[in-house]
Amino acid sequence: MRKLQLSLLALLLWACQAPVNTSSNDLEKRAERVTIIRDDFGIPHIYASTDADAVFGMLYAQCEDDFRRVERNYIWATGRLAELEGEEALFSDLRARLYMTEAEAKAAYEEAPQWLQELCDAFADGVNYYLETHPEVVPQVLTHYEPWFPMFFSEGSIGGDIERISTQRIQAFYEDQEPLAYSEFGDGLLHPDPYAEPKGSNGIAIAPELSKSGNALLLINPHTSFYFRPEIHVVSEEGLNAYGAVTWGQFFVYQGFNEKTGWMHTSTRLDFMDEFMETVRESGEGYEYAYGDAWRKVEEIPVTLKYSSPEGLQERSFTMFRTHHGPVTHQLDDKWVATKINWDPVNALIQSFTRTKLDNYEAFEEMMDIRTNSSNNTVFADAEGNIAYFHGNFIPKRDTAFDFSRPVDGSNPATDWLGLHTVEESIVIHNPQTGWIQNCNSTPFTAAGPFSPKKEDYPYYMAPDAENFRGIHAVGLLSEASELSLDDLIALGYDPYLPAFEYLVPILLQAYNTVGEPQGELATALGLLRDWDYRTSEESVAMSLAHFYGMAFNRSIGSSYALIPFNQEAGVSLDFEPEEVVAAFEQAVAQLEADFGSWKTEWGEINRFQRLNGDIDLSFDDEKESLPVGLASGRWGALASFGASAKENTKKIYGSSGNSFVAAVEFGEKVRAKSLLAGGQNADPKSPHFDDQAQMYADGKFKEVAFYREDVEKRAEETYHPGKRR
Repeated sequence: MRKLQLSLLALLLWACQAPVNTSSNDLEKRAERVTIIRDDFGIPHIYASTDADAVFGMLYAQCEDDFRRVERNYIWATGRLAELEGEEALFSDLRARLYMTEAEAKAAYEEAPQWLQELCDAFADGVNYYLETHPEVVPQVLTHYEPWFPMFFSEGSIGGDIERISTQRIQAFYEDQEPLAYSEFGDGLLHPDPYAEPKGSNGIAIAPELSKSGNALLLINPHTSFYFRPEIHVVSEEGLNAYGAVTWGQFFVYQGFNEKTGWMHTSTRLDFMDEFMETVRESGEGYEYAYGDAWRKVEEIPVTLKYSSPEGLQERSFTMFRTHHGPVTHQLDDKWVATKINWDPVNALIQSFTRTKLDNYEAFEEMMDIRTNSSNNTVFADAEGNIAYFHGNFIPKRDTAFDFSRPVDGSNPATDWLGLHTVEESIVIHNPQTGWIQNCNSTPFTAAGPFSPKKEDYPYYMAPDAENFRGIHAVGLLSEASELSLDDLIALGYDPYLPAFEYLVPILLQAYNTVGEPQGELATALGLLRDWDYRTSEESVAMSLAHFYGMAFNRSIGSSYALIPFNQEAGVSLDFEPEEVVAAFEQAVAQLEADFGSWKTEWGEINRFQRLNGDIDLSFDDEKESLPVGLASGRWGALASFGASAKENTKKIYGSSGNSFVAAVEFGEKVRAKSLLAGGQNADPKSPHFDDQAQMYADGKFKEVAFYREDVEKRAEETYHPGKRR
């Protein structure tokens, strides 16, 4: 811990200077201290003497590339979405304010360390200077950005996962004072649709003994909606030199690497939020709730929210309720329910920024002990040859006598959280004997093959994660891996095998054995699947059949994840009759015939990449140009996930999530990396970098990352100070 403390102390000593004045003149002077170099793919490389000036340039560059996404994230996060989208968004705004009021965000900023305040100041200055120098850009809601805004958006990538809290339930409670029924999971939270395109990520770390160069390797492979994060490089003379993906509007590289370390986050299924059912009664001064043998006062906070309407901005006022467990978010039966999550924005931002400046595993592990990263797992590699995996980070301690997967009795003090698990107590893998680590939003108990942690050593709530086909795929490939180069790691991440069909196709063949072999075209189609090697490609007709059969199976029978033995051992099951399986296949053949004229349609004719404009809400059109893509959905075990579906008024299926920013990194005496973006860096269709990576994306062809200044300058397309771009 000493090294981290010294690092933070150095930051604090550096930051003990007068606050930055944000007058136009001072913003111009700050801009002169920042250099932005755009390389031949439009990637911004920001250089400055201080971290704060680098953050200023970082936000300015993000706004140049896609101001609307920066803007949208803060409109949503600060609870002002209804001012843009109307009354239907009021309860999204109320949800944001339940967890943090504007007054609380301002107080958090004021209480933050001086160095962090200066980064927040620089964030606001960077966006405001962009707006000042681009008068043609008209803000939709937020006309001036404040340094306390990041307190709301610390949640966006590392915090409490507020989106799992149902706005429908918030509305039912705060508007109609009525309960809603329990969900099918026995709670009031939102859960991923098991039939929707899986979201998450892959992280793979390779130890030196398995790499050709003798250096550690890291695959950074987030699966997000396309254009959710851009690529960026930010450098200061105070030790900041981070490259990777940044969530629009945030001032730290979220998934990426510096010269010595790399970090990849995958979404965790760890249980890090709980519902507390409160027994509430009216008192002379409002409400009170039972706790042990006493009654405590329910905190009441008035809030007034604005929303757009045809008549202009309107207002609605609410009284928000909180107990010591957290804000009241809904009602189940006759109980108010407080939903407790991680909400510690100052420490979340400290952890997020500190992570980008560390040199080795020891410092990284110490940083993880800040413990504010609740929504992610982390896969790690460094230049000293360490590889590691952290399953979650913010992990509440609970009394295991209670089932926290369901709402618990808030009046019983024994259900209170008992602090947080330390990093030592949580699931951590460090330099396993396999020489590899993988996580694909899957169980940590297969993350390092036979050297994985053991389920019985940890409380259930720490790792309820299921296995998925991506995890199975990764384990199978890595178990045979040796002498991997950077290009080999990329090839591994794009391996075309789809293990889901190793289960689904034999089930289909067995079903026909039971009900009788098909005739005619159905027999030909079935024979194609019988002879298929379960590998996807643009030219594969079997892939077309398999995808539509698999989708019909999932819709009519149930999630194919239930076929995985690991999940069955946890009690998941799937019962079906042969006739149901046959019907799913025949439905798939009929759909291909109806939509494409023949079931013999190659996968690339169906599965397409298209970027028509820079809108946040993507649009697609079968009549307009698009590219064939041979990748497949992560639901089938594709590591290089391409989440495609038919859109409004289309027959072809278009990718809109999955592989977005991808990087493969090698840590040696000098760091080396290759990367790829879906489409391109800039959201403006008139920009040469709107879709200059589209064909590369379809082909899985990566670009070499320019990391060192001399390499950046060799590939420089533009060099300028903020506000001085020609």
